[in-house]
Amino acid sequence: MSAAVAPEAPRSDRAALAFWAGLVALALLWDARLGALAALWAAGWLTNGLLAWWGGPTGRTAIPLVFGATLLALWEVAVRLYAVPSVILPAPSAIGARFAADLPMILSDLWQTLVKGALTGWLLGAALAVLTAIAIDRSPFLQRGLLPIGNFVAALPIVGIAPILVMWFGFDWQSKAAVVVVMVFFPILVNMVAGLAATDALQRDQVATWNAGYWQALGKLRLPAAMPFLFNGLKITTTLALIGAIVAEFFGSPTRGMGFRISTAVGQMDLPLVWAEILMAALAGSAFYAIVALAERRVTFWHPSQRQ
Repeated sequence: MSAAVAPEAPRSDRAALAFWAGLVALALLWDARLGALAALWAAGWLTNGLLAWWGGPTGRTAIPLVFGATLLALWEVAVRLYAVPSVILPAPSAIGARFAADLPMILSDLWQTLVKGALTGWLLGAALAVLTAIAIDRSPFLQRGLLPIGNFVAALPIVGIAPILVMWFGFDWQSKAAVVVVMVFFPILVNMVAGLAATDALQRDQVATWNAGYWQALGKLRLPAAMPFLFNGLKITTTLALIGAIVAEFFGSPTRGMGFRISTAVGQMDLPLVWAEILMAALAGSAFYAIVALAERRVTFWHPSQRQ
């Protein structure tokens, strides 16, 4: 038997290697700093190419990590090589140091913005949207009247309605929750209305033959069928809720909150703190989305999209 031979790299990978080698050489001839950046990017690209060629669960997990690390390394090296002032673009190391130093203050801002403003408004808006969708489903008149109004409200610019709601509900978290309710209501409503109409006529006729009333059919058939649609709306609005709460804080808030901190830090030219707050917002938004996605898997385990 012949000895096992390692598989040869495909031609596309060899062509990519030649392409990046030529690109790095040209960049080095043009400018040494640009050549260093090109070499760093080429190294990350080729590493991900090897991971994709290797495959497997480890490779699929490592590819986004390598890509993110490459972007951060490019950012750090570019800022240092070109001596970019921190008031223009701070280095990731400076942002991380500021994030660690001011973590208690950032967590306090997160509690004010996410928990009090975004989460409260998201829950209220979702509950109101679900109840409105059921009312629309019961009444064709409301379907013809409320959906156009909801579309009109969804088209209102957030920077226009946020100051009005702040004046109506005050400078504390209540006004931020009101802004979030306006932002998340229509996407959840549209998805919920579509979900309630997702069952076919055969399913509804079968439930009717069992002498089930509207509310029994709603609880046993139509609401479960609407869950994938509802969770689509909920996942979409997780990021909208946090963005709405932060934007609303620009127009008035107590002396805490992510929007308040970002606006004051920009006025003080404290860009590392601004980016630290942005980093926390990104982490919190990703965690918020992940929690809703996990709940979706638990609730809609029977749906084909959740089957492995």
